[in-house]
Amino acid sequence: MTELTTRASSINRALDQIGDKWCLLILQEVFWGVNSFGGLLQETGISRGVLSNRLKWLQDHDCLRRRGSTRYPRYHLTRKSVDLYHNALMAVVWEDRHFDTPEIQAVRLVHRNCGKSFVPLMVCGCCQQAVDGREVSYLPGPGAQQDVRGKKVRRRSSVSAHEVPSERQVYRNLINLVGDRWTANLIALAFHDLHRFDEFHRELPVATNILSDRMRFLVEEGIFETRPYQQRPLRHAYHLTGKGWDLFPWFLTLLHWGDRWCDPTGAGPPMKLIHATCKQPLHGQVVCDQCDDEVRPDEVGFSIHNVAEYSATGS
Repeated sequence: MTELTTRASSINRALDQIGDKWCLLILQEVFWGVNSFGGLLQETGISRGVLSNRLKWLQDHDCLRRRGSTRYPRYHLTRKSVDLYHNALMAVVWEDRHFDTPEIQAVRLVHRNCGKSFVPLMVCGCCQQAVDGREVSYLPGPGAQQDVRGKKVRRRSSVSAHEVPSERQVYRNLINLVGDRWTANLIALAFHDLHRFDEFHRELPVATNILSDRMRFLVEEGIFETRPYQQRPLRHAYHLTGKGWDLFPWFLTLLHWGDRWCDPTGAGPPMKLIHATCKQPLHGQVVCDQCDDEVRPDEVGFSIHNVAEYSATGS
């Protein structure tokens, strides 16, 4: 496997562990309580070989723990994967805002602390104001360095997440976007005010045809828009749309997760985020929009299609 060197990033490190379409889909199913091999096979619709490969990958990275007999294994969340709960909530919020998704509209989240239905909201842990990625600046952190990464962990799947049979796939559109790590890397880089093709390529030195394909895909999906900055020859810059900026809370939760769980050096976060509103270091909190308390997995219930209430982590 060939390698490339990029600036250290907790988002990149996180994506290298779970930023694969099938890994994200499997984790989503286990969050909903589907944890047998047969159940995952049926709900994801992927081949036995691919499912076995991704389950092993997730176990190797301590995101799933296998229990039960050899013939009838069960796969359970770990502390590391439960810590992705806020990331999943931000995915649901983004999907609901930008797509007509019946599966999301059928889900009602209930915050047990206040007893009310709620919508998760990302706020600054210091000033408690809603977080907007356009009001965030970046400084090098104690772990600022260079990371060596594999250029190609696996090929991008040609199968759309929309073809997955499960009715619980409540953020299919987001998974189609970020289920390829190069595409997700480009969105993350765009939050840093990068606009030109050569700027993206300098930070993510993959083959230019791969980079062009991913940029075109993000334009088609309405995440980037192009604006001419040179006429002869004609060249376009890439800018995040409102739909693209709305992905910032999802990436912020991924960054926090990467800071905590994906630091191979122990040097600390590669990057510091500063919230312009309060001028303080930004640590995002996901709160209940009804009572303003921070949302925790064991304090949230949900109902689907008017069926009985379940624990938010499928336990």
